[in-house]
Amino acid sequence: MSDSNPFGGANQYATTVRYGSDGNEAAGVVPADGALDVIKDATTASFSADVIQESRKQPVLVDFWAPWCGPCKQLTPLLEKAVKAAGGKVKLVKMNIDEHPSVAGQLGIQSIPAIIAFKDGQPVDGFMGAIPESQIRDFIDKVGGKGDDGKAGIAEALAAAAEARSSGDLQTAADIYDAVLQQAPETVEAIAALGDLLFEAGDAMGAEAVLERAPEDKRDAPELAALRAKMTLAAQAANLGNPAELERRLEQNPKDHQARFDLAMIQNAKGDRDKAADSLLAIVKADRTWNDDGARAQLLQFFEAWGMADEATLSARRKLSSLLFS
Repeated sequence: MSDSNPFGGANQYATTVRYGSDGNEAAGVVPADGALDVIKDATTASFSADVIQESRKQPVLVDFWAPWCGPCKQLTPLLEKAVKAAGGKVKLVKMNIDEHPSVAGQLGIQSIPAIIAFKDGQPVDGFMGAIPESQIRDFIDKVGGKGDDGKAGIAEALAAAAEARSSGDLQTAADIYDAVLQQAPETVEAIAALGDLLFEAGDAMGAEAVLERAPEDKRDAPELAALRAKMTLAAQAANLGNPAELERRLEQNPKDHQARFDLAMIQNAKGDRDKAADSLLAIVKADRTWNDDGARAQLLQFFEAWGMADEATLSARRKLSSLLFS
């Protein structure tokens, strides 16, 4: 890996660190001025040491990037600045997916920049795309253990709506989301949440209408992409038949991967995310080659639909990581 800074300017780090008892050299970074070593470049070979093992000591953020990625050039300087300012609360590991594509592929990174936070050897949170520096600091505070007590205004309204929805008061939740959009129509979180609420209530046309309210420059936001993916998956699952029949087939032949795959699609459509993930993970564990690794590919689509911070995504990604890296 080159010592040059892909984002322009001189690079103050030298790739001279060695890892592992076998003495193999892997790219890492050491501050030339003796400052705290919190940022390094990683390779496929050093990923286990730099991320999996290191995250057992403190949180590690992995930045998946590429030299041709414009948003990466916007995000990385802000990310590095925030990590350095955090004073060792977290470490940052950068992986160029052009030079080292396998780890990103195995973890289901389908667009960049993508930041995945690891703790105790497992992925626990993440985000995609270039976000403002203030949000980067909030994310570092979140994964680094510092509580965020500065939320107010719209954030408080969104939290109240989410609480109302979780308690079953769907009308109040919808009213709050609508009120937020009245005052701040570009609030992607409210657009996505209101659209999801309508879709879950069986109003697919209403959900589509809400999605159309998204500003042009925010239509590809992760929250909105997740809702669109969820709606697509539900449409696919509607044509897969009777789940009882699929379960009967699996009782007769546990290796009927197609039946298990179709059942996972139906489970997801019914909202049984953990069961859907476990069904696909069972196929991955039994036969990675089935349908050209189709079970893992479908699981990655689930992650996109559920969102990177969803509990089912985090749980399933940890299980997938254990299967791939154990």
